[in-house]
Amino acid sequence: MKYFIVAGERSGDLHAGNLAAAMRELDPAVSLCGWGGDRMKDAGVEIRQRYEELAFMGFWEVLKNLGKIRGFMKRVQEHIEEFQPDALILVDYAGFNLRLAKWAKARRIRVIYYIAPKAWAWNKSRVHQLREYTDLTLVIFPFEVDFFKKYGVNVKYVGNPLFDEIRRFRRDYTFHADRNRPVVALLPGSREQEIEAMMETMARLTFDMPEYIWIVAGVSTFEPGFYHRYEGNYRLAYNRTYDVLALADAAVVTSGTATLETALFKVPQVVVYKTSGLTYAIARLLVKIRFISLVNLVADKEVVKELIQGEYTAENTKKELKRLLTDNKYREKQLNEYKILTEKLGNSEASKTAAQTISDFLKQS
Repeated sequence: MKYFIVAGERSGDLHAGNLAAAMRELDPAVSLCGWGGDRMKDAGVEIRQRYEELAFMGFWEVLKNLGKIRGFMKRVQEHIEEFQPDALILVDYAGFNLRLAKWAKARRIRVIYYIAPKAWAWNKSRVHQLREYTDLTLVIFPFEVDFFKKYGVNVKYVGNPLFDEIRRFRRDYTFHADRNRPVVALLPGSREQEIEAMMETMARLTFDMPEYIWIVAGVSTFEPGFYHRYEGNYRLAYNRTYDVLALADAAVVTSGTATLETALFKVPQVVVYKTSGLTYAIARLLVKIRFISLVNLVADKEVVKELIQGEYTAENTKKELKRLLTDNKYREKQLNEYKILTEKLGNSEASKTAAQTISDFLKQS
């Protein structure tokens, strides 16, 4: 079998890489080509375009780069036509991938979507696009099944791939800190615009609260100087988010996949987020959910405090951190909610389940 896989950002590359490895284990003769990064490459995918150039976020940022995005779309279509896959596998990255799905479906290429767009949160038109342009949609949250089925999408729950990644993690005990002081992890995100929006306040915290050890989980896409533009009393750890979380007593986490990872590592957290004024104003009009963090969305209630836009200040963040680190009852309540969250998600090997589901589907169709 031949598969062309498209992942447009770091988390997509991670999950696509695990999926590709599971596919190769299932069928050693499988042929894999796609757009992505190092995780996909390490799993044996021939990479035709790296994802870093595709990582546009926010309404305004996408509008500014429409010309580039159109160019990328034309290029990926050419690559797919050259490769002639048995199926196209699209991983997250909905704005780009749903347009690609429409193009592929018109050419009778079978389309499988892994990690579906969050149409339950906003832009419900994407549900109809999934129904019309995909042959199979694989979701990673249990509540998504009923939602997508209601609209006629062929959907399967395969488990959450974060369990796969955490299961593979082996802690490096040479990575340590002075245990006489509590350790706070700072997770500013993985995209340039996110980090620029989050780091100034995070860095200020390290001066305001010198009684803690602060570690910033950085990504090697950016040079150290990119982070150190923000003066602070913190340690920078590259591509070691899980080692940082394994060490942490609490965390300040930019909303995204990292909030769920932090919960699975059983680290009490405060979730923060800030974006451009225009993007936030548009999002408020379009987004129809009570929460933005995955932890609260899966739990369907407030488990972790969310400080969004104007509420994300050093003072507010400091207040919540102090509570998580000094109020044992408050801290334990969050940790107990994490246990319930883990049970909801299940503990299956999502990548293997997804690979087998794809294989079975294509054999039967």
